[in-house]
Amino acid sequence: MIQHPADQPPAPARVFPAAAGTAALAEHVLGTGHGHWWSDRAERPRVVAVSCAGHTLLAGDPTAIVPGALAPFAGQCVEAADRFLPALGAAFPRLTPWERMLYVQRVEATAPAPPWGVTVRPVEAADAPALGALDPGMAWIHASWGGPAGLAGSGHAWGAFHKGRVLALACGRFTGSAYEDVACVTHPAERRRRLALACVVGLTADIRARGRTASWCCSRDNRPSRLLAWTAGFRLAREYTHYVTGPVSRASRLPYAA
Repeated sequence: MIQHPADQPPAPARVFPAAAGTAALAEHVLGTGHGHWWSDRAERPRVVAVSCAGHTLLAGDPTAIVPGALAPFAGQCVEAADRFLPALGAAFPRLTPWERMLYVQRVEATAPAPPWGVTVRPVEAADAPALGALDPGMAWIHASWGGPAGLAGSGHAWGAFHKGRVLALACGRFTGSAYEDVACVTHPAERRRRLALACVVGLTADIRARGRTASWCCSRDNRPSRLLAWTAGFRLAREYTHYVTGPVSRASRLPYAA
């Protein structure tokens, strides 16, 4: 596969429509410059892909590529039509299906009052060092923005802060023209304090003010994430499956399910 810059997608990139969930990835890459486009050949490509932060959308004619061409997508969560499954199965030693649930916000939720001493507010560019100091298990959240500084300066994140430390964070992980897909993390020691809910409510109010709709994706077996989504006003839109490509195991991708 030939790699293309984020701002120079191959001609058939329009096969990825503006949609909720990680489907917003294509618009996010084009709009932010974080990520890559791919095609099987430079002229009149038959297969196109777009990748960012460990996720890949794949489309086109799978019979037009040999399994080795998919090597750049090892260790990724790949979304593709079922017709790609034989090619993906032949390309990787492990291909693990992962059942997912896509929610769209339908109800405006009320933010809980933060605990004493905690401030819940939009993240600013000056917060980049605090985001850089996140617990390693939380650091995946800024990958789609190129790192802590990119997310801090994006205008697409809310955080719960205490004495300059980030306790919880919610952001538009993939942002499109119609939908912004929300992700959130909470420091393990700060869970059950409703900090993530407060961040998500603040963030989704901003998303509505931008004239867009918030979406939410999580693993089907991640009950805490599903409950948080429901409490924040998200309602189930559809269920789907994406595939984790070996040699990376599904377990290594579980932080994204939070």
